[in-house]
Amino acid sequence: MKDLKNRIALVTGGSRGIGAAVAVALAKAGADVAVNYRERADAANGVCCEIMGTGRKAIAVQANVSVAADVKRMVAEVEANIGGIDILVNNAAIAHPRKLEDITETEWDEVLTVNLKSVFLVTQAVVGRMRQRKWGRIINLSSVAAQTGGAVGAHYAASKAGIIGLTHSCASAFVKDGITANAIAPALIETDMVTSNPNANPNLIPMGHFGSVDDVASVAVMLAMNNYMTGQTISVNGGWYMS
Repeated sequence: MKDLKNRIALVTGGSRGIGAAVAVALAKAGADVAVNYRERADAANGVCCEIMGTGRKAIAVQANVSVAADVKRMVAEVEANIGGIDILVNNAAIAHPRKLEDITETEWDEVLTVNLKSVFLVTQAVVGRMRQRKWGRIINLSSVAAQTGGAVGAHYAASKAGIIGLTHSCASAFVKDGITANAIAPALIETDMVTSNPNANPNLIPMGHFGSVDDVASVAVMLAMNNYMTGQTISVNGGWYMS
């Protein structure tokens, strides 16, 4: 595939950071893009303006993707405004740095709900139409935390490890339908989430510096274009974890 012309992408948590970079990169590759946000409407609209500057269509869609009713409304809004979703990037996530002994049950449930349950809900909501069209790309943002424990906490690591397991399940279930499912596992990408974490030290990275959002976005575009990769976890981590 030379580009993503006439494809429709949905990026959850697309108003800033990795999500925003992925949304713009997909548009530059030819896709029309729906930018999901929960609270940052102005930021999401700014990303849409950048996308439209590339000549592609864009829509900002508010939804809490860990709530099933919001997800159904969001998908219906995207389909009504720019078309059926061909490329899903599950990026929405939260991170609250905590030691294991300090994680409350409420915090555990919140992180697993936002980071993992949302991937299940949005994938479930869009995959039926992908199967009908016999084409789809599911790209899930995991983390080096799934592979090493990371620097945030057990709740975050567990949620991101669950994403890899869910990715494997989706890849196996949808492989005959022209749908690929892959994960990206970044480490210490220079975003607000990382720079606000006192445990996020670039010295943890063999390369000695944080990665950029574009380092991740380029991999997402590659996975959207590739027809023969599925069930894989692509590490973008400066050499922190090698497989």
